[in-house]
Amino acid sequence: MNASQEFPSFDVLLPDLNKSILELIKDYRAGKINSWEELEERVNAFFTPERMDEMESIVPGWRRMAFSSDGVTLVHVMCVFLGLYMMPEFLSMTKEQQQLMKWVILFHDIEKEPQKGKRDHGHAFRSAVAASGTLPKLGFPVTSKYDLLINDWSDFTRSSTIKPENFPDYAQDNLKLPEILAGIERMFGHNTPAALIIKTILFHLSIDMQPWPPVTPLTDEEVRRYLDNDLVPLLKAMNLGDSEGWNMFTQDRESLRNGTLAAFKKVEMLISH
Repeated sequence: MNASQEFPSFDVLLPDLNKSILELIKDYRAGKINSWEELEERVNAFFTPERMDEMESIVPGWRRMAFSSDGVTLVHVMCVFLGLYMMPEFLSMTKEQQQLMKWVILFHDIEKEPQKGKRDHGHAFRSAVAASGTLPKLGFPVTSKYDLLINDWSDFTRSSTIKPENFPDYAQDNLKLPEILAGIERMFGHNTPAALIIKTILFHLSIDMQPWPPVTPLTDEEVRRYLDNDLVPLLKAMNLGDSEGWNMFTQDRESLRNGTLAAFKKVEMLISH
């Protein structure tokens, strides 16, 4: 990881949100939050209209995300935060990695547009675009080429979708990844904090996992080409947290966690050879 750059602290820029997550964890561990519905009630109480305005000013698109799908995505994102903060993979990270992960979770579903009965298979690329536009405004460093490239790169990445054969919806087009990743490097540098956040978001629907494999997972060759030792720990924590975000209150929580760990064991083996 390129650790030469300082970057904004999630805890400092979003102290109320961070404090709320810690309070929810405390109550979850104390047995005061035992269902999705109980968590939803607490989340809705925290996100007052005034706080929604504050979040929208920091993370443009937050209000749209929060109110989409009857608020399910907002509760999911908060549940991902809870799962992340408690998991051993997060607790064993460096302080810098932990801060990166908090930014990843904040943005990972910011452009999600679920429809009834359907998953949004292209939102990882769009959310990466949103993060790329917002992180510099929060104080993340960029290169001298950022202003020149960001608009065309954003349009290209947003439109990088395909409609797989015998599949009703659009999904991300992995054939466009070389150009997308080259743009990230030119705008943010190699594995800088912002670059790692954006790439983690970009790839969070790309790992072949059960029981909900992505429509267009990375091939083994693509894993070796695009992922590395700086990115994989963040991507692993992202996917473990995403699973927790849907399954924290389900009986198969542990088996789903084990499935994610198995998928990343293969990823780690691939990038080590």
